Amino acid sequence: MSDELTPTQLIDEIEKPQSPGRVIKDLVAGTAGGIAQVLVGQPFDTTKVRLQTSSAPTSAVEVVKNLEKNEGLRGFYKGTLTPLIGVGACVSCQFGVNEAMKRFFMGSGSKENSTLSLPHYYTCGLVGGVANSFLASPIEHVRIRLQTQTGSGAMAEFKGPLDCIKKLNQNKALMRGLTPTIIREAQGCGAYFLTYEALVANQIQKGIARSDIPTWKLCLFGAVSGTALWLSVYPLDVIKSIMQTDKLGQPTHGKNMVQVARIVYAKYGWKAFFKGFGPTMLRAAPANGATFATFELAMRSLG
Repeated sequence: MSDELTPTQLIDEIEKPQSPGRVIKDLVAGTAGGIAQVLVGQPFDTTKVRLQTSSAPTSAVEVVKNLEKNEGLRGFYKGTLTPLIGVGACVSCQFGVNEAMKRFFMGSGSKENSTLSLPHYYTCGLVGGVANSFLASPIEHVRIRLQTQTGSGAMAEFKGPLDCIKKLNQNKALMRGLTPTIIREAQGCGAYFLTYEALVANQIQKGIARSDIPTWKLCLFGAVSGTALWLSVYPLDVIKSIMQTDKLGQPTHGKNMVQVARIVYAKYGWKAFFKGFGPTMLRAAPANGATFATFELAMRSLG
């Protein structure tokens, strides 16, 4: 595929960059895409986190069986409230910053047939990922704490998202895992948007208007993009999850990502960095297919 592609416009380039309506459409469509991502992907994500943070050898099948047996089907949606609220903001941030960076590279006076190189598209996603990491890190920390606690009622360490935030803040641990999150989001979103933009641009080069791309193709492109994201960053996600489930007071796996990586490797070997890889890749396709398709359809309906 050529390095120079017809620009893909998640938002109508004819509108003024500073248009309030444009920002509102971004937020609404991003929120819709984020909600779709959570509802489709949460059971896979819960399984992944349980695998990543398990101290004993286990498998995805065993995790699923134990979850269903001990916590019921609702166990797969533990910690869902936080991502439902937060992921919408995260997706809006990712898409919004990505679009702002595209306009920056194109220039305010660019015409509809302006082009960006593939490295430009990667950079747009990378900047969006870095911006999003400051939202994603605390949101994911709260979600992971709730996903991994097995107690309920009076035995639960955290009574809900607000109680979890309060206790993490008291221990000055709310932003724990920020560094690996920044690196993961930067590289991951760079690969994510680059892949999607390239696939959509290929359709536009064939004479198909973006608004005419069928929903099944949008889902397919999103699925491929989500797969590319996780293939490029998975070990970083494992390190982040271990940091965010470690003891609040005195972490046993180290206080930074380098220490954690060394300790985990020394104890469990390189395979530990791919725990939960299967459920993550199974989740990547449907969750991100739903994200992009929902976002695109929301943008079309908003006009």
